[in-house]
Amino acid sequence: GQPSVPMFINPEAVFSFGVKIGRRSADLVLMDFAGTIREQRHRTYRYPHPDHLLPFICDGIAAMEAEMDETMRARIAGIGIAAPFELWNWAEEVGAPEGAMDIWRKVDLQVEVQTRMAHPVYLRNDATSACGAELVFGAGQRYPDFVYFYIGSFIGGGIVVNSSLFVGRTGTAGAIGPLPVRDKHGQTRQLLDIASIFVLENLLRDRGLDPQPLWYAAEEWIDFGEPLEIWIQDTAAALAQAVIAAASIIDFAAAIIDGGFPAWVRHRLVNATIEAMNRLDLQGVVIPDIVEGEVGDQARAIGGASLPIFDRYLIDQTVLFKDTPHAEGH
Repeated sequence: GQPSVPMFINPEAVFSFGVKIGRRSADLVLMDFAGTIREQRHRTYRYPHPDHLLPFICDGIAAMEAEMDETMRARIAGIGIAAPFELWNWAEEVGAPEGAMDIWRKVDLQVEVQTRMAHPVYLRNDATSACGAELVFGAGQRYPDFVYFYIGSFIGGGIVVNSSLFVGRTGTAGAIGPLPVRDKHGQTRQLLDIASIFVLENLLRDRGLDPQPLWYAAEEWIDFGEPLEIWIQDTAAALAQAVIAAASIIDFAAAIIDGGFPAWVRHRLVNATIEAMNRLDLQGVVIPDIVEGEVGDQARAIGGASLPIFDRYLIDQTVLFKDTPHAEGH
């Protein structure tokens, strides 16, 4: 017979825009078909507001398109937005003025962007998007079943079973933020009240340190010394409890931890979580591998950019991110 011919994805075949909306910052990326970021923009703020975000998204995309040739523009699959559901919640925790976040109760970000842009627009929960990016471009290639933790201003997550993203009846499966855990004082609290970056912000403020470097790009973080180590240890202890809770329900092959921080913070956090696991009662629980995420701090934006590509090209649409662009009227 004929010799086999190696097949490779052509990165230039398709492009898409990905938008990450966070409670402290937003990112806009241009991604190619292989999942590589070609261009990116970053904006920080005290709290998210549509009047600032819509120009950032639409003007940013227009500027990126202006630098493309006609062939490249014709290969744009769409715009994918990764954003927290119910952005108006937890306004006090991020220090927003009273009532300032209520505008998000009336704003449909997908509709607002779609009315301004020609490309189809997709919307997915930010942590779920990050989980999908990890499934396709990261450790998901080794683990068919995993629980995923993404630590941003607030912790979120996702669930992958049989190499498929499980979003559940309402699209919030694996949100994990509200999961009850015990803090170091023995008090029961929600996971998000311990294992979120806003908690580190408050630790820094309590010590008279400026937390704004946490809002910058991950590679611009600095080592804050004692408060950072306290946060890592407290977060790891809470994550260990969350991993056991998850593994008690589904025998995941792995628990994957990532977040909006540099790789050296992620490495310390994963090691601390493994150590915290070993201090707990593990009888009757099959412990999954606890590993670092491979996609990194841009997982949410990459997951967002993946939405139009997977909707167009994934043969089995039940595997990942089945969503319908608003442009089609659904």
